[in-house]
Amino acid sequence: MSVETEENHKTIFLVEDNKADIRLIQEALKNSSLPHQVVTVRDGVDAMAFLRQEGEYADAPRPDLILLDLNLPKKDGREVLAEIKADPKLKRIPVVVLTTSKNEDDIFHSYDLHVNCYITKSRNLSQLFKIVKGIEEFWLETVTLPSE
Repeated sequence: MSVETEENHKTIFLVEDNKADIRLIQEALKNSSLPHQVVTVRDGVDAMAFLRQEGEYADAPRPDLILLDLNLPKKDGREVLAEIKADPKLKRIPVVVLTTSKNEDDIFHSYDLHVNCYITKSRNLSQLFKIVKGIEEFWLETVTLPSE
């Protein structure tokens, strides 16, 4: 787990195994005018432990937004999404699937599991920054999020 800043206005929980993608997404969020922290874990088991505040994550903050990759080690992102949306304490946290998969089955299955949004990552750097900025503006500035 890494925490980018300590300011605690909004918490973005990034579940991503690829170090390069983590760095790019964090970089895209650095230019935000919205105070936030980015918390990152790199596999599905740690993601669920963090969200359920178990073990080393006992003091973990409740995220305002989850950015979830589908292809994760230990526990697949699809399983993580299913567990989040089946848990009464977690199901209202918006989940944005941010993945390289354009597979129609992944898209349909994610929406069947009540994902809030499915976005395919761009390998074009400026396009990826635009996508992340759009996610941030919409989910953290425009919409009204439920409190716990």
